[in-house]
Amino acid sequence: MNQEKQERIKACLKELSILLYEEADKSKLTDLEGIEKTVRSQVLELVSPEIAPFFIEQKTGTKVGKTRKIKSLVGELTLKAKQIQRLGLKPRSRLSPLLQKCCLRLSANESYQKAEIEIEALTGVKVSHSTQQQLVLSQDFQLPLAKQSVSEVSVDGGKVRLRGKPKAGCYWRDYKTVRLQGIYYGAFFDDNQSLIDYVNSQSLVNPLVCLGDGHDGVWNLVKEFGTEKFERLEILDWYHLKENLYKIGGSLKRLKAAESLLWQGQIEPIQALFNNCRGKQVKKFIAYLEKHRTRIINYSYYQAEQLCSIGSGAVESAIKQIGARIKISGAQWNIESVNQILSVRCAYLNGLLAI
Repeated sequence: MNQEKQERIKACLKELSILLYEEADKSKLTDLEGIEKTVRSQVLELVSPEIAPFFIEQKTGTKVGKTRKIKSLVGELTLKAKQIQRLGLKPRSRLSPLLQKCCLRLSANESYQKAEIEIEALTGVKVSHSTQQQLVLSQDFQLPLAKQSVSEVSVDGGKVRLRGKPKAGCYWRDYKTVRLQGIYYGAFFDDNQSLIDYVNSQSLVNPLVCLGDGHDGVWNLVKEFGTEKFERLEILDWYHLKENLYKIGGSLKRLKAAESLLWQGQIEPIQALFNNCRGKQVKKFIAYLEKHRTRIINYSYYQAEQLCSIGSGAVESAIKQIGARIKISGAQWNIESVNQILSVRCAYLNGLLAI
């Protein structure tokens, strides 16, 4: 922009500022926060709804057709049918695409009631909690196909409380989350087969590295990845292994020695280390080691050579984030709502709601 245009804009804005100040509620201008809120409100109500339509008319080259009011981040806009069509807005939509993304990002992380409060606080635009919910339920996010061959998969699971039939109370059901190549996420409610099909739809490297905790449900899924002749390198999450070790308690010196042995993938010396211990936790840990013997690797070597991940922390983090959204105190869900929340949460994790 040249100097002449900059000066013209400044002159227009100065005159506009004087007019807006004259109409402002002076009782709200006592501090910077009050000034910010007042200016934002005036811009959304009086300024940007006059500027945006000019941009839209210039871009679409039309102002023909029935009008529809659209809430947007630049205020309420009155658009013509032809403009809506050429801008690619969805039929019957009352929210602009960018405002929808903001709402979906908040709904992926907060309850609908909190999303309503946060969207107004952050943007100055009010979108009711019921509209937030309808927006989530209307989405059809597709799980991504990896752009590269997948050599590493991690799986974890969580639980969600469902609303039962009248007078029947509530009940808990499982959902699973999978992470591909450290990038792509998919979440599936009570549908293990869809998770297996999703993984197998990718271009998988043979052998495939599969990470998980000690839960049988995870490894039952893993064994279905790939074809019958497919090789899988199953790795027990190092941090779960370490956590189970320290549940034994007792001598810290012995636990540190056992941790060092585990880090090298040495199981027999650990069993010898606890030979003289008879506690319940010791027996439980030794049985845990035997059960997952083939999944305990030389973690030190694999990490030093950067052959693959040694922990499934990222997918567990996704489970915790989903859990924080669906395990809100007192919340009970129906099946459709659970599926949509999982879908929008994965869309958020996969960057589909990036702004």
